[in-house]
Amino acid sequence: MELEELDANPLHKVKWKPPKVTETVDPRVAVNPRQAQELLTMVTYVGGRGRGRRLMALFAYMYYAALRPAEAVGLRLQDCYLPLKGWGRLTVDVSRPEVNTKWTDSGNAHEERGLKHRGRADVRPMPIPPELVKILRQHIDEYGTGEDGRVFRSERGGVIGSTAYTEVWQEARKLALIPAQVASPLARRPYDLRHAAVSLWLNAGVSAPDVAERAGHSVDVLLRVYAKCLDGQKDLANKRIGDALVV
Repeated sequence: MELEELDANPLHKVKWKPPKVTETVDPRVAVNPRQAQELLTMVTYVGGRGRGRRLMALFAYMYYAALRPAEAVGLRLQDCYLPLKGWGRLTVDVSRPEVNTKWTDSGNAHEERGLKHRGRADVRPMPIPPELVKILRQHIDEYGTGEDGRVFRSERGGVIGSTAYTEVWQEARKLALIPAQVASPLARRPYDLRHAAVSLWLNAGVSAPDVAERAGHSVDVLLRVYAKCLDGQKDLANKRIGDALVV
C-alpha cells in the first residue's frame, strides 16, 4: 500500500477480530506471606545435589522484591547493597529474557537487554527488606558469584533457564500446598510471586506511585492490572458510601 502497488487494502475485507485479552491479574494466583514462606522453604527440599536449595534465593527475589524472572536471573553482586542490619537496596538495570536462539544476535538463549518498558540506560532503584538481604547474603556465602558478578548461576555456571526453575517450582507447590490448592491457579507460575508482592504492597496501603516505581510499572498500568487484587477495598468503599448517605 505504501508503494501504491495495490488499489485497495485487502485486510479491510477481513471480518475476524482479535479476541479480547485479559489485562488484570487473577487474584487467585497471589499467595499470602505465610504461603510464600512455606513455598520458599519447600523449594530447598526439591531435587538432588541441592538443586532446589540453589534456586531458593532466586524465588525469594521474585517475591520480596517483585522482580520479573528475567530481571532476577540477570542480577549481579555489584547491583546489590546488603548491609548487616536493616533494609538493603538493588539497582536493577539488566534483564535476561529467554527466547529462541534463532532470534538472538548472540545465538544464546538468554540475551542481555534493558528493563521492560524502559530505555536501555534506565535503572530502577529497589529497596529490599531485611529478610531478603539475609537470604541473599547466605546464598552468596554458599555459592559465590560468577565472573561477571551474576548472583544466580546453574551448576555449570551458565544462565539459569526457565525450564529448570519452573520444574523446581512445580515440585515445591506439591510439597507446600494441599491438593486443592495445587489444582488451583494459586502460585501456578514463578511469575505469580511478583503478582503476590505487588498485591501485598497495595493492600498494605503503600501509595500507588511508590508501588509502581518499585515494580517498574506506570501508575496507570499498575492500577489497571492489579485492580482486582486489592483485598478488602470493596468493604471500605461500601462504608464510605454508606457514611455519605447518612442525612
